[in-house]
Amino acid sequence: MTTVRLTRLELQIMDVFWARGACAVREVQDAFPGPKKPAYTTIQTVVYRLESKKALRIVKRISNANVFEAVLSRERAHGRLIDELLSLFGGTSKPVMAHLVKTGKLTAADIEDAEQALREHTKREKQERKRR
Repeated sequence: MTTVRLTRLELQIMDVFWARGACAVREVQDAFPGPKKPAYTTIQTVVYRLESKKALRIVKRISNANVFEAVLSRERAHGRLIDELLSLFGGTSKPVMAHLVKTGKLTAADIEDAEQALREHTKREKQERKRR
């Protein structure tokens, strides 16, 4: 299954669903901070667009309001963004990693987490090869 491409506003709305779980459109709008929150109708349009993209689904109806929940996981959505970013660099992560190091956005703890994830990935790959 291919992951859909999401706009910035769609990602912000998905963040509400990932954090809160099932919500109605009004609850999504209320989750936006400050006076510059998008209009109710804008959020409603985007929520229904996300439903048509199969990133959200309706789980129940209360009076005339639909309650939606996320179908698309945060990990899949972020993975798609990262894959798109890497494709801009020919598929290699070196320029991205170098930039993160240079700007101080990559910490020693991040590197330890990445090393652990790499060890686990390598272990899973070896187990899959043995099963074949």
